[in-house]
Amino acid sequence: MARFELKLPKMGESVAEATITSWLKEVGDTIELDEAVVEIATDKVDSEVPSEVEGTLVEILYLRDAIVAVGETIAIIETDANIVGDVKLEKPKVEISKEVQEVEKTIEKATEIIAKPISKTSDSGKFYSPLVRNIAQTEGVSMEELEIIAGTGKEGRVTKEDILKYVADKGKSAKEITEPLSVQTKIEPSIKVEKAVTKVAPISVNGEDEIIEMSRMGKLVAKHMVNSISTSAHVQSFIEIDVTNIVKWRDKVKVAFFKREGEKLTYTPILMQAVASTIKKYPLINIAVDLDHIIIKKNINLGMAASLADGNLIVPVIKNADQLNLVGMTKAVNDLATRARNNALKPDDIQGGTYTVTNVGSFGSIMGTPIINQPQVAILALGAIRKVAAVIETPEGDFIGIRQKMFVSHSYDHRVVNGALGGMFINTLKDILEAWDPNQDF
Repeated sequence: MARFELKLPKMGESVAEATITSWLKEVGDTIELDEAVVEIATDKVDSEVPSEVEGTLVEILYLRDAIVAVGETIAIIETDANIVGDVKLEKPKVEISKEVQEVEKTIEKATEIIAKPISKTSDSGKFYSPLVRNIAQTEGVSMEELEIIAGTGKEGRVTKEDILKYVADKGKSAKEITEPLSVQTKIEPSIKVEKAVTKVAPISVNGEDEIIEMSRMGKLVAKHMVNSISTSAHVQSFIEIDVTNIVKWRDKVKVAFFKREGEKLTYTPILMQAVASTIKKYPLINIAVDLDHIIIKKNINLGMAASLADGNLIVPVIKNADQLNLVGMTKAVNDLATRARNNALKPDDIQGGTYTVTNVGSFGSIMGTPIINQPQVAILALGAIRKVAAVIETPEGDFIGIRQKMFVSHSYDHRVVNGALGGMFINTLKDILEAWDPNQDF
């Protein structure tokens, strides 16, 4: 029998840790190869961690809501096969840093605490995660001290933040004791601290009101939106586009397209392809701002804002969108949209975007003023396509006819994108879409 260490996998260059949101398996459950074992969440996306082996789950090292670093072992799976690699024969000993070893030589009490191992559970039955035990061991926190720490995790468990706060407070207390302060000088600051931490409810609530907690994703989106408004000088430009030829062409080819490609042809990939072509003509819209520097992105990676079932928003990215033909763009759009709805996106799927497109028309809106997706400098909102009476110019004269039109709203960062560039961008997009050949093949 071998014991396999299930580790938290790497989830993109900028992702260093994740939160355990739900264990899909319990201790004693049989696990198949590639079967999902645990659900995790990052500040980018929620995903599942599959098993690399078949076997039985024998140990869970981190409970729900625990924050785990990439590469850390989160569970042990017992297998029948002899596995070469991540095999856990016995529990690894905690490595003690050089700094702690120096302290051991001079402080006898710290030596005794560090030498004494911290068990997983205390005499009172409290559970301590490997990360908490490791910090306690390194910082010289005894089991008796762990017992008195008020945990903020699930069921009162001590989290990483709890023990780090305890260690920091403990250091401050030691410093205060060494300072020759009088009783009077200590009392006055303590009163000020109490006043400072007093919280006043910003909104009055009566008995008929319902208070609900924002979801983790909702909090992240809210923070991201507020940060964008405070970072970029948002300016909008609007233009109306005649897409009658595109509507007629799609109606004519969508059945044949589905039969040949096995994909539904919507307006989104057509519009996304036109956006990518427009960005190639205006590379200074495909940039990012880093303090006083402008970074011109060579790859055109289009973010596609998608609404989730719980009402939150996520932006998967189509990489190198300018290199895709209509068939490739359709497959990419449909794949990302499907996986977004099924909560099956990977962290890499939502990273690296250089420009974002959001379809506000899917909810019936004819236009919108979208918030820029930082650190990008522009975002495009596609309004609903609708039939309108319009003036049609012909060599024989003008007349009124029914046309299919849509509004496009362009939000851009006025710090680096002026009105001329922002306006020319959507005007060129208009020219590309209105020049669509209704007789072309796909």
